Amino acid sequence: MNLTPRQLHIAQLIRDARVSHGYSPTIQEIADELGVSKVTVHEHIGALIKKGVLQREPNKARSLSLSEGAALPDEEHSLKFPLVGRIAAGMPIEQFEQRDTLDLEQVFGPRVGSTGATFALQVTGMSMQDEGILDGDYVIVRRANTARPGERVVALLPDGETTLKSFFREPDGRIRLQPANDAFEPIIVDHCNIQGIVVGVMRRYN
Repeated sequence: MNLTPRQLHIAQLIRDARVSHGYSPTIQEIADELGVSKVTVHEHIGALIKKGVLQREPNKARSLSLSEGAALPDEEHSLKFPLVGRIAAGMPIEQFEQRDTLDLEQVFGPRVGSTGATFALQVTGMSMQDEGILDGDYVIVRRANTARPGERVVALLPDGETTLKSFFREPDGRIRLQPANDAFEPIIVDHCNIQGIVVGVMRRYN
């Protein structure tokens, strides 16, 4: 993806705002963030649309978004670690030599035939603890605007709040966002904006 540093910054601002708020920043907000004129921002956005990075809904405010399948460079970086074997969490197992690599991009990236870039969010709260997602963990999220029943999603609620829950559709057509902790009630809404689907969880201990 051949982007100038400023074009990349603008694309990142738009992506991050849509994940957090469900809509893109205004041209003026982008200009203020970058310390440039609105004309300059317009020019960069036009270039990003021509390059297929951004798309815009006609006659609709705050509608800029990343194009389907577009992945920014910070979503494509991979981390690889030596994979030296398996470790038992129950009965001990025999050690063996294995020369391989754990590639996090391969583990968490899009599956063959699918589109959508991945990003990370840090979890706040314990509403998903029974699925092993704890406060302070990082979830790896594939950008998507639809979900299948039972998938763990990042959802933007009508009140502007973003939440991590399991997605279900009720018989009456409403959406149930189900926590994995009995101390929390399900969230029932008529609609919500899916920001992405959780594909993995990471935790650091020190």
